[in-house]
Amino acid sequence: MQYAVARRGLPGPATLRKWCAAVSRDMRVTLRIVGAREGRRLNSRYRKKQGPTNVLSFPYGRGEGDVVLCHAVIAREARAQRKPLAEHYAHLVVHGVLHLRGYGHETKAEAARMEGAEARILARLGLPDPYAVESPKRR
Repeated sequence: MQYAVARRGLPGPATLRKWCAAVSRDMRVTLRIVGAREGRRLNSRYRKKQGPTNVLSFPYGRGEGDVVLCHAVIAREARAQRKPLAEHYAHLVVHGVLHLRGYGHETKAEAARMEGAEARILARLGLPDPYAVESPKRR
């Protein structure tokens, strides 16, 4: 676990490990939480896209890789979606680790497979499906 931003209010290492383990217990994953500047730089360099994105995954071996989470983007998205920050972090950790396992979302079929896996894993963690229509109760 690497924090390149202040840790106050962020999920702790034990929680992040739990979310990673929910996807795969046999992977070696480095999670790094970064600010907007580093997120922007990485997204530009590796995806040739402007601005930071919420999560980037870098597989570098069988069962190994890095997942980079951009706190500024994640916090903004959580506010916009009216969901708890930790819940959104859990979703994006699961999403990033699934990318390391070979999941993608380039086609509709790939996206449906990945979203289904995310929903099942998050349900095991006691968290709601991030793709379900928001119920009025949750607001």
